[in-house]
Amino acid sequence: MTVESSKPDEQVTEEATEQQAEESLLNEEGGVELDSEGNLTDGLESQLEALNEELARAKDQTLRAAAEMQNIKRRAEQDVEKAHKFALEKFVDALIPVVDSLEKGIESAEQAQGSHEALVEGMKLTLKQFLDALGRFAVVQEDPSGQPFDPNFHQAMSMVPNPDVEANTVIDVFQKGYKLNGRLIRPAMVVVSK
Repeated sequence: MTVESSKPDEQVTEEATEQQAEESLLNEEGGVELDSEGNLTDGLESQLEALNEELARAKDQTLRAAAEMQNIKRRAEQDVEKAHKFALEKFVDALIPVVDSLEKGIESAEQAQGSHEALVEGMKLTLKQFLDALGRFAVVQEDPSGQPFDPNFHQAMSMVPNPDVEANTVIDVFQKGYKLNGRLIRPAMVVVSK
């Protein structure tokens, strides 16, 4: 054999040795087997399946996390909206007794004899302005006289027999109820028929 003819044989031998080393390394690391043509077989297919399943789980978790973030954002926006909507609740709660006092003062002045007409008129105008101001902030006064009793919006102070009206009808109102943006602030205190 000449020097030139031995070189190609050495290259073939070196390439075969490198290929055997790679196959051995693949077998040791991942359990991957090569068929007679040097192609990957079942071991790789099962690894591919496992990786696809893991990818599907990761995608599912990502979608769930994104949905949860959307829900958190929506709830936070609703909480902020409610906070803005009902921020005046304590303010309104403090002003309602003033309205009650004005109403009682008007009732007393109307029942008293004498020249209190100017006082009564002034109190009525004050009350109207006050209720209009509350109305601009979505505060609504509820007068349930003659309506059916509703425990969600009325507080029964007493029950009185009255043959002229149906049972469970509001026949008198001690204090009117109030709502802020549809939410009950104070129930109406009422007398109900038996």
